Amino acid sequence: MESQESSLSVDKYWQVLKRRWVPGLAAFFPVFLLALLSSSLKKPTYIAEGKLLFQRTDTISSLTGLGTEIGKLESVAQDNKSSPLQTEAEVIRSVPVVQKTIKQLDLRGKDGTALEYEDFLEKLTVKDIAKTDVLKVSYKDNKPQQAAKVVNTLMAAYLEHNVSSRRKAATSAREFIEKQLPQAEAIVNKLEAELARFKEKNKVYALQEEASKSIEVLGNLQTQIGDIKTKLADVSARSQLIRNQLDINSDLALNMTSLNQAAGVQDILKEVQLLESQLTARRTVLKNTHPEIIALESKFSALKSLLQNRIRQTVGVDAQQLDGRLQEGELKQQLAGELVNLESTSVGLTNQLAVLSELQTSYKQRLENLPKLELQQRELERKLEAAQSTYSLLLKKLQETSIAENQNIGNASRVSEALVPQEPVSSPLINYLSASLLGMLVSLATMYLLESQDKSIKTIEEAKELTGLTLLGVIPDFSKPKKSILSKQDSEPAYPTLMVRDAPRSPISEAFRMLRANLKFMSADKELKVIVVTSSVPQEGKSTVAANLATSMAQMERRVLLIDGDLHRPSQHHIWELPNAQGLSNVIVGQVEVMAAIKKGMDNLDVITCGAVPPSPASLLDSKRMASLVESFRSYYDYVIIDAPSLNLAADAATLGQMADGVLLVVRPGVVDSVNAAFACEMLEKSGQNVLGQVVNGVVPKNERHINYYYSQEYPEDNMTTIEAVKVKV
Repeated sequence: MESQESSLSVDKYWQVLKRRWVPGLAAFFPVFLLALLSSSLKKPTYIAEGKLLFQRTDTISSLTGLGTEIGKLESVAQDNKSSPLQTEAEVIRSVPVVQKTIKQLDLRGKDGTALEYEDFLEKLTVKDIAKTDVLKVSYKDNKPQQAAKVVNTLMAAYLEHNVSSRRKAATSAREFIEKQLPQAEAIVNKLEAELARFKEKNKVYALQEEASKSIEVLGNLQTQIGDIKTKLADVSARSQLIRNQLDINSDLALNMTSLNQAAGVQDILKEVQLLESQLTARRTVLKNTHPEIIALESKFSALKSLLQNRIRQTVGVDAQQLDGRLQEGELKQQLAGELVNLESTSVGLTNQLAVLSELQTSYKQRLENLPKLELQQRELERKLEAAQSTYSLLLKKLQETSIAENQNIGNASRVSEALVPQEPVSSPLINYLSASLLGMLVSLATMYLLESQDKSIKTIEEAKELTGLTLLGVIPDFSKPKKSILSKQDSEPAYPTLMVRDAPRSPISEAFRMLRANLKFMSADKELKVIVVTSSVPQEGKSTVAANLATSMAQMERRVLLIDGDLHRPSQHHIWELPNAQGLSNVIVGQVEVMAAIKKGMDNLDVITCGAVPPSPASLLDSKRMASLVESFRSYYDYVIIDAPSLNLAADAATLGQMADGVLLVVRPGVVDSVNAAFACEMLEKSGQNVLGQVVNGVVPKNERHINYYYSQEYPEDNMTTIEAVKVKV
């Protein structure tokens, strides 16, 4: 699609060139001669050249490693399209460097005043040499010595500017660093103090070692707690078993053990048991009232009271609460003692377990808090490290800038000075080329101006695009052209030739027969019998097209009537060489009969000429009489062709179109312009006409790109001159 559009554009320009080459050529030669004369009168111009070499860093900085970043040639843009050399070229062209050169050499302009900056730049050229780090500085002037001096002075001014700019940059950097150093040192001191306070507050020394040691201690504590829990479970089980066997609680077992171990209680208990045995033995032989029995009971009561006091003094409870357990056996007494030991062991293990658990909790809390402390410590250490790094970097840069500030060498050096040129740069060949180029530009501008001012339709494609109507026929130009200085052809001659009648075997006649066939194809549903032929403006050949179309229809042995409906500028009586005393206007007003106005043009073809030109043609054509005439002609003839006046001349064509089956619009390139063609189409559309299509008449071979032409001499010289035969390929 893009190649097709490009081809169309090239063809369009080629057609314009073919149409306008004569005025373009007429504009070329004067401009060419004037430019050549002007260049020959100019003074010769000399160009002096000098070269500057650039290094990414200067040699001293590369050797010492100090100040390498100052004045380093690097591009700021990251698009890989900018070049540091181009940047330096702009510095050479800058106002300070140029103004200094102008002032040193006291350069003057044509008016004797100091040379302007813009005028200096017009003579100056600074460009880089491909694939090198060298800039070429050129200056052109009428004086060769002056050109060389300007180049050398400009390069010297730039080199001085290069060194001074590096010094200024180094000085600014040093002053900035000197201001920043105290602040950087204060930040380092502050962070060191903050890190020390953090370690002191949280008792942080070596967090990694502390974490490892805490994990080890927690493991040992867990092992000890497990052992104690195992022992405690064993003690609890044994004491529970003894309590179940003795059916006593821990307090009672403790009391029993204390009483069993108290000698005073055991002695009295033995006496009570002995006295109780005696009393029981004596009661078997004596009565209770016996004095011996009474004495034994009195002694027994005294011993019981004493035993009660001894028990109360020993364990703090009455003997009755012991529920007769003072006389338990030795085994139970041992079990009671063991129960007391187990209870005391259990209490000891429980206390030990609580202490170990509390210690374990303390270690766990410390271990859980270690990551936070480590994170805080790392953050403080990072800040301190960054501050120390910044401080160290500032110290280093201060040293570099101090050294760079004292250097007198930049990264640019003069490779070669400008020599006085011996030969001027202007030559006859260059003068001829520049004059030719200027002449071509003026020539093209002239052709473009003429083409833009010419609003006429020039080709078939333009006619199709502008009108938007169906193309029914292409009629080549068969008039005798007369070329003027602008290469334009005259309009159709006053008496056009009936090609279809006089040269039926010609390709032009075939074009009219093609038009007839296309009209027949359009009337497949409804037969077209009455056709109005009109145009946008006069001189488009609509009368010629109407006459030849009617002739081609008559050659098909159809009865055809050709009516000259152009009551403004009639021409059919000239074409057919018929008298015009009586015609259509006379029939409409009733001066003559229809049959008297009909004249024979050829076999199967009748012609009604215009007749007398009326003062108001529109009123005659827009009458009932005209409508009835058209209807009567429709019924009698196979085809009725009406030659109507142009649409911009009168509205007669629109009036006749209402009576006809369709309107055929004739468009002639080079005659009608776009304004009149658009007006004609708009008029036909608004009046509701059945526009059949358009016929492009008078096509010039050289103006069309899709039509091939050939020339032949098919007809005898006595009938006509050499005919320009046409072969159409659309």
